Amino acid sequence: MSDIVVTLPDGSELSVPEGASVADVAYEIGPGLGEDTVAGVVDGELVDEADPVHDGARIEIVTDQSEEYLRVLRHSAAHVFAQALQREYPEAELAIGPPTEEGFYYDVAGVDIDEEDFPALEAEMRDIVESDHDIRRVELPREEALTEYEDNEYKTAILAEEAAGEDRVSVYEQGDWRDLCKGPHVESTGEIGAIELLSISSAYWRGDEENDQLTRVYGTAFESESALEEFLEMREKAQERDHRRIAREMDLFSIPTITGPGLPLYHPPGRTVLSELESYVDELNEEAGYGEVETPHVFRTELWEESGHYQNYQDDMFLFDVNDEEYGLKPMNCPGHATIFDQGSWSYRDLPVRYAEHGKVYRKEQRGELSGLSRTWAFTIDDGHLFVRPDQIEAEVRQVMDGIERVLDTFDLDVSVDLATRPEKSVGGDEVWEQAESQLESVLESSSMKWGIEPGDGAFYGPKIDFGFEDALGRSWDGPTVQLDFNMPERFDLTYTGEDNEAHRPVMIHRALYGSYERFFMVLIEHFGGDFPFWLAPEQVRILPISDDNLGYAHRVKNELSAFRVEVEDRDMTVGRKIRAAHDDRVPYMVVVGDDEEGAGTVSVRDRFENERDGVEVSTFAAHLRGEVDDRTVEPDFVTDRGE
Repeated sequence: MSDIVVTLPDGSELSVPEGASVADVAYEIGPGLGEDTVAGVVDGELVDEADPVHDGARIEIVTDQSEEYLRVLRHSAAHVFAQALQREYPEAELAIGPPTEEGFYYDVAGVDIDEEDFPALEAEMRDIVESDHDIRRVELPREEALTEYEDNEYKTAILAEEAAGEDRVSVYEQGDWRDLCKGPHVESTGEIGAIELLSISSAYWRGDEENDQLTRVYGTAFESESALEEFLEMREKAQERDHRRIAREMDLFSIPTITGPGLPLYHPPGRTVLSELESYVDELNEEAGYGEVETPHVFRTELWEESGHYQNYQDDMFLFDVNDEEYGLKPMNCPGHATIFDQGSWSYRDLPVRYAEHGKVYRKEQRGELSGLSRTWAFTIDDGHLFVRPDQIEAEVRQVMDGIERVLDTFDLDVSVDLATRPEKSVGGDEVWEQAESQLESVLESSSMKWGIEPGDGAFYGPKIDFGFEDALGRSWDGPTVQLDFNMPERFDLTYTGEDNEAHRPVMIHRALYGSYERFFMVLIEHFGGDFPFWLAPEQVRILPISDDNLGYAHRVKNELSAFRVEVEDRDMTVGRKIRAAHDDRVPYMVVVGDDEEGAGTVSVRDRFENERDGVEVSTFAAHLRGEVDDRTVEPDFVTDRGE
C-alpha cells in the first residue's frame, strides 16, 4: 500500500499509509495523542476519528482540550435529546440534529410538543447522561439503512441524496437507541456535564417553505454546570439587548407581515441613525478619493450572466419577466460598478478609480433564516469598488483596511480578522486564485493584525479578508470585508491603456466598511443596548421644564441648541417622572430648567448615568456637544465626574 502525505496545523507534513483514518494520523504523531483523539478537522470540516484522510489533506486532531470539542459534545447532546424525545413520544419522527454556535437543535415531526413539555424531556435527558451510555459508531450497507429507515421520509431523503453513491453509511448507538449520523460524537453520554432545552420554533425541511413544516427544539450543553450557568446568564443579557425588542421600544424599525418577510421599514428615529452612519461613510469615502455613483435596483439578466451571478447565485435572486425579457433584482452592486467603469476610456495614470454607493440589494434567503435585521431580503451595503493596476493592490487594500480600523475604533468594537480562501463553487482558474490569495496574505503579513484562515469561505469570484465584530457581550458578527477580484474584470473585458500603450486588465477590489447597514445597525443596537453615542442618538437632548411657567424658556434653550436633535418635554408630569421617561427613552442628555435657571440664563444638565451639573451656560453646553459630534465620542462625557 502506497503512502499519502497530510499537512498538520504547524505546516509540517506527515506521511501515512493510504486509507489511514484521522485516529491513525494521531497515533502516527504520538500514542498519547492517539488515545486522546475525539474527532478531527479535515480541510476545515469536522469529522469522526474513524473517517479516512486523503493525500494533501490539512489535518487537525480534536481532543477534549480543543476548541472544536464543545461542538462534538453538543452534537452528542442533540442525540441525547432525540433519544429522550422518542422515549416520551415513540411516534416522534427525527429529521436532523446538528450542533450550533450556542448549542444544538433537532428538527422533528409527528409530535405536538411545546416548552411546557421541557421539564419531562430534560429529566429523561439527565437520566441518559447519568447512565453514561457508550456512543458507538456502526457502519451499515446503505441498502440496509434504507430498509431500517423506510418509515422515516427525512432519513430516507438523506440516504437518497447526501449518501447517494456511498456503499456504507454510519449510525451511532447509545444504549438501546441509535440514529443515522455522520458524527462525530464523544465516547459516552456521561461526558455531557450539563444540558438544557432552550426554546422551540417551527422550521421547514431543508429550509424550503415548499416542504414540510417541522418542530425545531433548541438546546445547549456544556462540560460543567458552571459553564452552563454562565451561558444562561449571558443569554439573558443578550435577550435584554435583543435589537428587535429595543427597536419596538425606540420606534426604530418594523417588519410587518403585510410588507413581506425580511423587508424592514425604517421609522424616523431609525432612519436618523442610518443617516448619521451614511454621513460618516461619505466622509471617509471623500477622504479616500471615492466618486459617488448610483445604480438601479433591477437589471436585465444578461448583466448577471456576464458577471457570473446568474450561473452561481441564481437560486438566491429575485427574477421576473417583463415583455418576454428576464430581469433580476440586484443581489450585489459590483456588476453595475464594473459597467460604469466600462463606459470610460482609462489610462494607467487614471488608476486607481474608486466608486462608492449606498447600494440596496436583494437576496432570497430562506424564510426560516430571516431574523430581524441580522438576515433580511432587502439590505443596503456601504459598497465600494476600486479598479487598480496590479502594482497598486497592496497600497489600496491597506488604505481600505485603515478605513475599517477607523470605523472599529470609532464604535469601540473589537475585531477578528480572517483570510477567506477559494470556495468549492467559484469562477476563474487556479493561477488567478493563487495570485489573489497570495496578494491578500502579503498585506496581512505586513500588518500588525492577528489573523487566521477560513478555508473555502471566499466569494465565488475571489478571496477576501473578513472582519468580525465582537460586541459588548463577547458575541461575534460578520462585518466589513475586502475582496480581491481578478475574475469580474475578465468577464466584463475591462481594460486600461498601460505605459506601453497596450491594453491591460485592471484588478477589482470590493470593500465595505460596515458590511451592510442592516447587520451593522443590529450590532450597534445590541452592543450599546439602545444607548447610542450622542452623535448617533435619534433624540440627543430633552429639555425638561420644571413647570409650565418655564416652557417659554425651555423653547428658547431649544433654539440655542438647534444644531442638535432636541425636544421639549411638555407633558403634564412631575420633573421626576420626566427624568425617568427620558432615561427610559435612552436620551443621552437631559436639560432641566426652572425659575432659578431661567433667572440666571443657565441650565442644569443630567446625563444618562444620572450625573448632574448645575449652572451651565447654554453656549458652553452647545460647544461641548459640537465636540462630541465632531469627535464621535462613544459615551456622553459633559458632567464633571464622567471626564471633565
